[in-house]
Amino acid sequence: MDIQLPEKLYYSIGEVAKAFNVNASLIRFWEKEFDILTPKKNKKGDRFFTPKDVENLKVIYHLVKEKGYTLDGAKTALRVQPNTPKKVEVISRLQMIRAELVKLKELLDE
Repeated sequence: MDIQLPEKLYYSIGEVAKAFNVNASLIRFWEKEFDILTPKKNKKGDRFFTPKDVENLKVIYHLVKEKGYTLDGAKTALRVQPNTPKKVEVISRLQMIRAELVKLKELLDE
């Protein structure tokens, strides 16, 4: 999972939803379900996610969408295994490295 977001202090819910290729309503739902998501809200109620929130969303996305955990299972995994975010980061980096190696192999095969 490669999330492409520019380097900013805050991201709107639309930017985050587009980066994860999900609906904004799913992001709002996960915000209610997972305590680790704490976006800032303005007076109007618009949500603004920090880079730390985006990292937490990556972990939740990985557990729920890629690994197939239920919401309760993902909550338990986050509570019981505190190193889960680091594992997800390593997996993401390895996937990017693999993609680059596949590109190199294709170039060498030509």
